[in-house]
Amino acid sequence: MMTAIALPQRKGQQGLVGTLHVPGDKSLSHRALMLGALAVGDTVIDRCLLADDVLHTRSALTQLGTEIDVNPDQQTVVVHGRGRFTFAPTVKPIDLGNAGTATRLLLGMLSRQPYPLTIHGDASLSQRPLMRVCDPLQQMGATIDLRADNYLPASIHANSSLKGITYQLPVASAQVKSAILLAGLQAQGATSIIEPVPTRDHTERLLRAFGADVERHGKVITLQPGSLLEGQSIHIPGDLSSAAFFIVAALIIPGSHLVLPAVGVNPTRTGLLTILEQMGAKIGLSQLETLNGEPRASLTIKSQSLKGITIAGAQVALAIDELPIIALAATQAKGETIIRDAQELRFKETDRIKTVVQELKKFGVHIEEKSDGMVIKGQQELMAPPADTVLDSHGDHRLGMMLAVAALLTGGKVLLKQAEAIGISYPTFLADLQSLLKSQ
Repeated sequence: MMTAIALPQRKGQQGLVGTLHVPGDKSLSHRALMLGALAVGDTVIDRCLLADDVLHTRSALTQLGTEIDVNPDQQTVVVHGRGRFTFAPTVKPIDLGNAGTATRLLLGMLSRQPYPLTIHGDASLSQRPLMRVCDPLQQMGATIDLRADNYLPASIHANSSLKGITYQLPVASAQVKSAILLAGLQAQGATSIIEPVPTRDHTERLLRAFGADVERHGKVITLQPGSLLEGQSIHIPGDLSSAAFFIVAALIIPGSHLVLPAVGVNPTRTGLLTILEQMGAKIGLSQLETLNGEPRASLTIKSQSLKGITIAGAQVALAIDELPIIALAATQAKGETIIRDAQELRFKETDRIKTVVQELKKFGVHIEEKSDGMVIKGQQELMAPPADTVLDSHGDHRLGMMLAVAALLTGGKVLLKQAEAIGISYPTFLADLQSLLKSQ
């Protein structure tokens, strides 16, 4: 039987008060490790996220012959670049656990190798569709076999050449875009990608920092192969997707006043902040600076009232990972909130439309599932679930963290099973949340 743990509880009128450095950005940590492995010389990564997902990327690169040194006390990683696109052969399957980003990006990065490779993952990752990644890679000349034509394990056949293509993304996806760009580095001829709407551009920014020739003109990103990648000193900002849980918690829990220093504010990641501003939130930004092409700032958040809005279209792509915690914010806003055009949520660690609705209903929330999103009634009082009702992260780290914040609104004892999933991106999340609960 799966063990359930008690989530942090508020005592009396406690709010979230203090200063917190959230862990390094997960998306950037994956990419910095991969590009460091491809570069000539050493790449030093400061504040690299050392959580399960990123550690699986490190393990995969090490299995492929890349030397990587880790100093966990200083959150520093040194990647000793191989300086070429051919890795060491391995007959053992590459285990990526639950790391969806790593899986998609490595399919592109490893699509031109002179020997076969197999990638597999855990039960959750093995239910996430991959054909939309493999289709453009196969157009470039890769041969990749998937279970039931869509799922892990993936067998990458030995391949000696790729060709550049022009590819229009049918659905906005930074991971698919990044896989194509990593394959394009090794291709003959330019690779161009046409996005329906902008998605996070960490790959393009890091590629430029390492010396690649990649440009954007309107909706088209074009990469010219042949540039030598050189090792860099990379400073990873705090992960806005991790900060999102504290931002929303501070907004909706009375008596809160938080400062989150050095959080990444890449314009393709700040959809959360834009949505919260439209809901009426005033969030302070200060100490803005840019390192390795990535802007960061200190965020100041105080508790305040919100209003319901409609979230759709391009807004969804720029806040896709934050929609579960935005749904919780909507339960405390005045009026109704509608989230639509968010079909992509169904292909995350869980079907996040289904599981967010299912778990929030356990708090008595009035929330309706739609095919492409959800409708949430505002100004609701969340109640602690009955003693015989246990919350479930469903193995999804972002769902688990959202539920921990929701539990603080009840003031009662709330149990969560599969809480270990939170360690995928933020191992100290529950301890950090508890440490900020103070009375002003």
